Amino acid sequence: MDIRQLINIFKRWGWLLVLGLLIGAGTGYFFNSRETPIYQAETRFIILTAAPTSEFQVYYNYLDSAQLISTYTELLSAESTLQQASEELGFPVSAGLARAEQVGETQFIRLTVKHSDPIKAAAIANGLVDILIDQNEELQSVRYITTEQNLQARIQQAEQQIESIQAQIKDVTTATVQNSMDEVLVQIEDLQNEINDLEDKIATIDPLFATGSEQSLLVEYQDQLDQLQPILEKYQEIYTNLVVLGDSADQNINESSQITQLEFTLQLYRDIYISSMASLESLRLSQAQSTPKVVQTEPANIPVNPISPKPIQTATLSGAVGLFAMGGIIFAIEYLDDTIKTSEDIKRLTGLPIIGYVADINAHSSPINGNDNNYSLFASSQPRSIVSEAIRSLRTNLEFSAIDEPIKTILVTSGTPGEGKSTIAANFAWVVAQSGRKTLLLDADMRRPSIHKFYDISNRVGLSDLIRSKDSMDQLIINIESQPNLSVVTSGRIPPDPSDLLSSEKMNRLLQEFKSSFDVTVIDCSPMVVADPQILASRVDGILYIVQPGKIRTQQLTTPIEQLQRVNAKLLGVVFNRLPSKSSSYYYGGYYYYSSYTQKGDTNYFTD
Repeated sequence: MDIRQLINIFKRWGWLLVLGLLIGAGTGYFFNSRETPIYQAETRFIILTAAPTSEFQVYYNYLDSAQLISTYTELLSAESTLQQASEELGFPVSAGLARAEQVGETQFIRLTVKHSDPIKAAAIANGLVDILIDQNEELQSVRYITTEQNLQARIQQAEQQIESIQAQIKDVTTATVQNSMDEVLVQIEDLQNEINDLEDKIATIDPLFATGSEQSLLVEYQDQLDQLQPILEKYQEIYTNLVVLGDSADQNINESSQITQLEFTLQLYRDIYISSMASLESLRLSQAQSTPKVVQTEPANIPVNPISPKPIQTATLSGAVGLFAMGGIIFAIEYLDDTIKTSEDIKRLTGLPIIGYVADINAHSSPINGNDNNYSLFASSQPRSIVSEAIRSLRTNLEFSAIDEPIKTILVTSGTPGEGKSTIAANFAWVVAQSGRKTLLLDADMRRPSIHKFYDISNRVGLSDLIRSKDSMDQLIINIESQPNLSVVTSGRIPPDPSDLLSSEKMNRLLQEFKSSFDVTVIDCSPMVVADPQILASRVDGILYIVQPGKIRTQQLTTPIEQLQRVNAKLLGVVFNRLPSKSSSYYYGGYYYYSSYTQKGDTNYFTD
């Protein structure tokens, strides 16, 4: 398609595009304006992780941070979180209300909540963040709870041992010493188990391929191991002193030596107490440093305006959808429509020239003399009309094309019925006679004759009777009084075998007689859906092929033309007939230029 075709298609279907736009916009506005208003509250919070201690840990902390953000994002939509929020807020909180997403490549998370109540929307957003902060502290404390409990137990046992040894200094017995030794052995065994467990955990982590979280765990395990080793050594030293103290009690060694041993053991317990307290504080500090912090940076405010519905925006989008939908329908219609519309279509498919453009008679007049417009003789009743000018232009084109070889017999036909071939033949014969040539109009359409209707004459006898009888040609020729140069031979009675009559030798002789008696013989014949035009095609000097644009399809055009060319018929050209006045530019016709040369004061003037 070129730009002219696109413009003309838009002219033809512009109303449908506008209709699609209006329907889409109206429907979208109607339904959207009746939706329940939805408000959106938004809050932001940040996840702060421990500072990296090395460049190696920076990379893995970045990866773990992305995983951590994804974890917290999922945690916000977890059923337990929503259930807890429902209990604390006092109204149900469903999963579809809240949506969390990371803000770009940062550690910020944006939490948006949509609700029909603006107050509840803000309450849900702030409540979910508060619950997430509490859950984060609970989840992170689980990592250190066992170690903290062990340290607390060790501190309590050290305090008890210190009190016990202080009491033993006054009275040392073998039984008390043995009880202390049993308790120390339990502590040694527990510490050894803890150390073995830490060594196993450290062995499972490869420092070269460890992730950021594994690196943190490795450092944590090593710190705990470094703290437990000295305590184990002290307990072992305490056990050794208790063994010595027990031997001295059994052997009744002097009291001063026993007191010295007890004081040394007491100091060891004090060292264990101090070391355990330091480890506990170090553990708590490590927990505080390594635990990710969730901090709300922008609390959610109560929204004032709803985010939906937005009738204007929805109407715009719906209108665009309707416009594109109608555009697709129009494209499908135009793509599937293979009717002939332009002169370029004729030239491309047949190579024949367009020698005439005739407007739609029905679009330019009312009934004349009581006759239907389909049988109006415009060339006679309205000589200055656009249609009459178009017929005269057709006559002129044929005169110029026949300078070297005069055309005396012209066959008028079409591809399908209803394209106006008889109208062209009747009016064309009139304008040819008007130019001073002796003209005969012959109605050879013995199936649906109509020439007699244009001239309001009888069709009781005609060509069919002339072929089958021995009557003289002069007896059946009707001279038109209003046009002395024009004569008419009607079709006569409809025979059962029109093709046989037209192919007879008698018909051939009649054509020769007509050719010798008249300057021009215009023959109106049946359309190409029957064999009649092919029979006469090789016996005439030229053929006018009538086409109504927008009606005849490609195959309906090309097939008859090929049939005529196979019988060596001389096709003078194609006449575009019944061009619609409002869409004349679509068919690239030239008939509408005639209006600028007509006299507007004439009562027979018609504009397109």
